[in-house]
Amino acid sequence: MATIFSHPAVPISLFFFFGKKKIPAILAIFGIFFSILPDFDVVAFKFGIPYESDWGHRGFTHSILFALVMSCIVAFFRTKLKASWFTIFLFLFVSAVSHGVLDAMTTGGLGVGFFVPWSSERIFFEYRPIRVSPIGPKNFFTARGWVVVQSELLYIWVPAILVSGTGILIRRFFLKDRSLNH
Repeated sequence: MATIFSHPAVPISLFFFFGKKKIPAILAIFGIFFSILPDFDVVAFKFGIPYESDWGHRGFTHSILFALVMSCIVAFFRTKLKASWFTIFLFLFVSAVSHGVLDAMTTGGLGVGFFVPWSSERIFFEYRPIRVSPIGPKNFFTARGWVVVQSELLYIWVPAILVSGTGILIRRFFLKDRSLNH
């Protein structure tokens, strides 16, 4: 899996790309939460649920259906998020689905259950440059953890910064967004 530190790169980069007029700060915070939400499935280990189960790590909570349902629920109760239903839904859906996409680009694990409950198949992408993170802080703060951080900086954060910068430049120079001057 990619680390909890790098999954938020997607909603953060989208927030900077579109700007706070389209993605209010409170919605961005929800997006960050949604980007890490799928990894709450690690509690399954405490209940003896095996990794390869549909309810195990990278199973249902990493699925497209989970992202869809959770995004719809929050969008339905959107009163405080200061954006349209569609914006909230789409931003949160992309934030949640991005978690599985990044995990499917890692070098280890059993793949991602994108289509649970319809299929228990675990999927990896052909292109897998992100080093898989060890689970747990004790295992993360090691030489292997540093290798993971380096791969995430290169393959997650550098593209995220480029996306963010592109959006800022487009708004500033092509859309003449004057709010960037304050």
